[in-house]
Amino acid sequence: SVNISILLVAVVIFLLVIHHNFLSLSDFLRRELSDPSPLGLQPIDFIPAAPQRLTDERNDQEISVVIAASDERLGGAIAAMNSIYQNTRSNVVFHIVTLNDTVDHLRMWLRSPPLKNLRYRILDFDPRVLEGKVQVDPQKADTFKPLTFARFYLPNLVPHAEKVIYVDDDVIVQDDIVELYNIPLKPGHAAAFSDDCDSTSSKVAVRGAGNQYNYIGFLDYKKETIRKLAMKANTCSFNPGVFVANLTEWKLQNITKQLEKWMALNVVEELYSKTLAGSITTPPLLIVFYKKHSSIDPMWNVRHLGSSAGKRYSLQFVEAAKLLHWNGHFKPWGRTASYAEVWEKWYVPDPTGKFNLIRRHLEAYEAK
Repeated sequence: SVNISILLVAVVIFLLVIHHNFLSLSDFLRRELSDPSPLGLQPIDFIPAAPQRLTDERNDQEISVVIAASDERLGGAIAAMNSIYQNTRSNVVFHIVTLNDTVDHLRMWLRSPPLKNLRYRILDFDPRVLEGKVQVDPQKADTFKPLTFARFYLPNLVPHAEKVIYVDDDVIVQDDIVELYNIPLKPGHAAAFSDDCDSTSSKVAVRGAGNQYNYIGFLDYKKETIRKLAMKANTCSFNPGVFVANLTEWKLQNITKQLEKWMALNVVEELYSKTLAGSITTPPLLIVFYKKHSSIDPMWNVRHLGSSAGKRYSLQFVEAAKLLHWNGHFKPWGRTASYAEVWEKWYVPDPTGKFNLIRRHLEAYEAK
């Protein structure tokens, strides 16, 4: 009986130790998931593994895609992700950057049947990161879009990736994203963009556009700080709505800190050109990546589809494009944009119906 008592005591002690270790592990995991990073980029949701059926059908290469998802444009991000997922056999992981009040809406939308197998991670972006770096006009505070700066913080968004793709929410991908991911970047280059003034899309779509596709359209060359950089004013600008980033090089060159430096300087010195009013995201990128970026195939960023309601391209050209980009005033979810029917093919209806109201308001606004 003594031996049985000793055995029972040993079992109880063993179970207590296991229980204590389990609680410690649970507490550690809770801290790992809830502690915000220094930049306020907090992981909220993550599906870590693709279903077995997909791992059988798709190759093993994991591709990180970063996309910002604001509530008023959430349908755009959903359509973009759906088009990427349906056209690739690679294991794409979407890193969706949003604001806290959009998370529930986004999570519900992602449960829609066409999207149920997406691998994703939701990150809450804290606008306080931008304090002192962006001058917000109090009379136009509602037009300030903090998520447009998410692309400046890629290493914090995807800390363990060596390479990522960033895409705006107003794009549709019509080819396998792995081709864009695998484009070679030159040694020492932290990113690859599509140049504006010598790209296929600008040659076809924009003629006589003047300087809005050159550096002088974005930077104020009357300011001494800009002149001292010795950047030629007629240098071709690039479009930052779609790009590939080498995060190893990005961190090595401290690109994020460089971008923040120019943001803060602009608050004090107003270095951005007034020609393109409201363009506050592109100028710091143009400065930091001046003659230090690689190029992507312009067919991977066919732009200006949202510049007017008219059709700039032939249907054959649109069908051949690998990525369509509705940058400009006319967004495809407003229905007045060109080739909105192409976008509709990839749109997944909002289960809450909220985005339908936004679309109707946008159509009324565009009709004015």
